[in-house]
Amino acid sequence: MEKIPMTRAGFTALDAELKSLKTTDRPAIIKAIAEAREHGDLSENAEYHSAREKQSFIEGRIKELEAVISRANVIDPKTLSGSIKFGATVTIVDEDTDKEKTYQIVGEPEADLEKGLLNIKSPIARALIGKDEGDSIEVRTPGGEKSYEVLSIKYV
Repeated sequence: MEKIPMTRAGFTALDAELKSLKTTDRPAIIKAIAEAREHGDLSENAEYHSAREKQSFIEGRIKELEAVISRANVIDPKTLSGSIKFGATVTIVDEDTDKEKTYQIVGEPEADLEKGLLNIKSPIARALIGKDEGDSIEVRTPGGEKSYEVLSIKYV
């Protein structure tokens, strides 16, 4: 099986979510199902069907998280340096609009663009890998070609 790269923070967040699902959410939904069963006819019991649907979601998420965690390859960015690679925090500037953006290149399960966590498989991250400060990159986006310049690279 292919290892999934992720940062320590990403691994910790996924592990915390898994523990919460197993210790809090799963017992709560089992209790809700038991209470809904007490209301009688299950075929027309909306509470029961809703609770079963939620249980299905929780169990699916638990399996998904267990699979990701079992294949995790935790990488500490603080031990890295040099050109851009996994874990780098990169500040880039859009060469057309002069807007600066800062991203950390992380694994797929922990990516969240709104928090500045860029999926390593994204077009921008793939274009950045191996580049140094001052390099320019071209990225094909849904809005057309974009040009960025690498302003800084940090490993924190």
